[in-house]
Amino acid sequence: MSEKAIRTLLVIEPSEQAPRNSEGSIIQLKDGALFLAYSRFAGGGDDDSAAQIVSRALQHAERWSGDALLIDTEGRKNVMSVSLVRLTSGEILLFYLVKNGWDDCKLYVRRSSDEMKTLGDRVLATPHEGYHVVNNDRVVQLSSGRLIVPAALHPAAGNRFEDWGHRGIAMCFLSDDEGRTWRKSRTELIAPQESKSGLQEPGVLELTDGRVYMWMRTDMGYQFESYSEDGAETWSEARPSAIASPLSPASIKRVRWSRDLLLVWNDHSGKHPFPPGKRTPLCTAISRDEGRTWENSKILEGDPDGWYCYTSITFVGDNAILGYCAGDSKVGGLNRLKVNQVNRDWLYA
Repeated sequence: MSEKAIRTLLVIEPSEQAPRNSEGSIIQLKDGALFLAYSRFAGGGDDDSAAQIVSRALQHAERWSGDALLIDTEGRKNVMSVSLVRLTSGEILLFYLVKNGWDDCKLYVRRSSDEMKTLGDRVLATPHEGYHVVNNDRVVQLSSGRLIVPAALHPAAGNRFEDWGHRGIAMCFLSDDEGRTWRKSRTELIAPQESKSGLQEPGVLELTDGRVYMWMRTDMGYQFESYSEDGAETWSEARPSAIASPLSPASIKRVRWSRDLLLVWNDHSGKHPFPPGKRTPLCTAISRDEGRTWENSKILEGDPDGWYCYTSITFVGDNAILGYCAGDSKVGGLNRLKVNQVNRDWLYA
């Protein structure tokens, strides 16, 4: 591996003031700077600990700015799981979860017309009661202009994680006016009865034939998948995909320079050694046939004690910028945030 093939741009370690720095989203600003927004926890490392959304920027001099506060805690619990989307109009949308309790978690959006210098008022993007999980870096805009928020509803039976109705129900929320109003898709996807987790942490992307593809984490040994032929209104039955995976999220985006698909996930197909049940290794793979098959699985992070997940993908020049949780048993699985620059030659070599 050449020195320039994979380059670490940033590592944010946990500290006493910020015991968890985790899942984020990265966008390139018009002046060329990389803009990172991520969840900075102050009250502990749990998903319901007090947290804020903060940002850092990487300028041409390759020096990151310090943290700037974007979103303070708005819910009774916290805010987390940010997605940044540049609209075809040029504006930037900032999405984030507001968590009030185990029965109330919703996604909100704010817009910026000045390259993230200021943010407008928040708008509810998941107008539906309940606990909705929307992963970081998940919101997409179709070629039609429609915005899609892929979400998983988790019916709560109590006030602890152990009391959850664990079986996630996958769905989408849609906007046809650049995020000003939202509605729920007609289809709700349910996992087979033998799945205890249900369908969790979905992601979506637009295929070259106009269909929309959805993938979802499960406890069935694979990511499940579904297709929509009407812009995410209705969906086919969820079935196992070709992506072997533990109970862990996967991230997929279209490669800017080739139009192939890039997958980043914990490859548990058997191609690489892995400890069962753990979110390691972190691998990349390429699909040349719109996600039907995947090739060239390569290990990006391979520590057997590592815990790698919640990856954001941004393409800049000839590089993929990958931001992800890169924890371990010493600091906690979700508590360290890492940003790597990966050259196109490494992905395809």
